[in-house]
Amino acid sequence: MRQLILGGARSGKSRIAQERAEAWREQTGGELYYLATAGAGDDEMRARISTHRAERDSRWQTLEEPVALAETLKQYRDQPVCILVDCLTLWISNCLHQNVWQQERDALLAEIETQVATDSALTLILVSNEVGSGVVPLGQLSREFVDASGWLHQALAARFNSVTLVVAGLPLSLK
Repeated sequence: MRQLILGGARSGKSRIAQERAEAWREQTGGELYYLATAGAGDDEMRARISTHRAERDSRWQTLEEPVALAETLKQYRDQPVCILVDCLTLWISNCLHQNVWQQERDALLAEIETQVATDSALTLILVSNEVGSGVVPLGQLSREFVDASGWLHQALAARFNSVTLVVAGLPLSLK
């Protein structure tokens, strides 16, 4: 099972994703992994990370990977576990800043294709910010980021079983 959960900042998308992962665990008894893509670059981000960690109990194991997302997912492909990736938006930013976006995007999509083709045991929940509903940004890097996010979301939505848009804490099933 693969789920993509999209929403704006503070829309409730991470809470919905966590609830779904925990419901999966209740049904299966499987292990839960939270794969964090954020780095603690400043005090404000350290506080956000600390808050997110406090919201998860001991059922969760934390993985941290800011760039090599596909490689990390590949390690768990054949395991009956649930990995919640939060969030793709930060991952995209990390990849763009390290000039590895195209190869990391291609690696992620290839890994997803392999999971689909092999009927992978891994349950995957990806969280990302929907940034395509605003105005076209003025700066080149901002436009590149919005374009990268939009194209990735479309590619993932085509490959995922479930796509949900979260607005004001309310999930809207798109697929």
